[in-house]
Amino acid sequence: MTTATLPAEAPAGADAPMKTPSIARLVRVELRKMTDTRAGFWLLLVTLLLALAGLILTVAFAPDEDRDLKSLFRTTMDLTSLLASVLAILVVTSEWSQRTALSTFTLVPKRERVITAKALAVVVFALVISINCLLLGVIGTVFSSGPDKWSLSLGEFATGTLLQTLGMLGAFAIGLALMSSAPAIVLAYTLPIVFAILAETIPGFRDTADWLDTTAPGEALWTDAGDGTAWAQLATAWGIWLGIPLAIGLARLRRVELA
Repeated sequence: MTTATLPAEAPAGADAPMKTPSIARLVRVELRKMTDTRAGFWLLLVTLLLALAGLILTVAFAPDEDRDLKSLFRTTMDLTSLLASVLAILVVTSEWSQRTALSTFTLVPKRERVITAKALAVVVFALVISINCLLLGVIGTVFSSGPDKWSLSLGEFATGTLLQTLGMLGAFAIGLALMSSAPAIVLAYTLPIVFAILAETIPGFRDTADWLDTTAPGEALWTDAGDGTAWAQLATAWGIWLGIPLAIGLARLRRVELA
C-alpha cells in the first residue's frame, strides 16, 4: 500500500510582490516618530512653553510698537527655532542612536526614500510650528494695544515660515552628515557663532561672508521681503550650508553598515 503526499498549498498572496510604502505613508510614520517618543514629547512641550513664556513677557512688558502681530509672531518663531533644530536632528540621527536603522532600511531598502520622507516630515513640522506661532501671535495681539497692531502681511508670514523651514532643514542636513546626535547638535548651534566671529575678525572677509551667512539676509528679509540682494544672499548661503552636508550625508548613507 502506498501513501500519496499532497503538495502543501502556498499561502494566499505568497507570490505577490511586497508593496513599497508610499512617500505619504512614510512621512506620516516619521511625523509620528517625531512626536510619540519621550524625547520628542518633552522637546515639543518645552518648545511650546518657551514660546508661550516669550509671548506673555512681550505682551506684559514690551512697548506698544513691539506688541503688534508681526513682532509677536517673530518673537515666538525665534524662540521655537531654538529647539526645533534639535528635533530635526533627532529625526535622522535616532536611527543610529536608537539602533533602528537595520529594521527601518530592511523594510524600505531604498535608503534615499526614507531620508526623503524624513526631510518632508521636517518641512511639514516647520509649517505646523509657523501656524501655531501665528495663532499665539494673534492671541497676544488681542490683549495688546497700539496703532496698526495687526500689521502682518501674507508675505511676511511666508518669509518667516521659509526661514523656519530652512533652519530645520539645515540642522537635519548636519545630522545626516554626522549620524550622531550630540556632535550634530553642538555643531548646529556653534557653527553660526564661529562663522560670525570669523567674519568680524578677519579683515576683508566681511563682503564674502555676506554671501555665506544665513543669518544676515534672513534678518533683512524680515524688514524688506522685496530686497533682491537679500534673497540672492539667502539662496547662496543655504545652497552651500544645505548642499554640502546633504551630499556628505547621502554619500555616507550609501556606504554605512547597518547594525
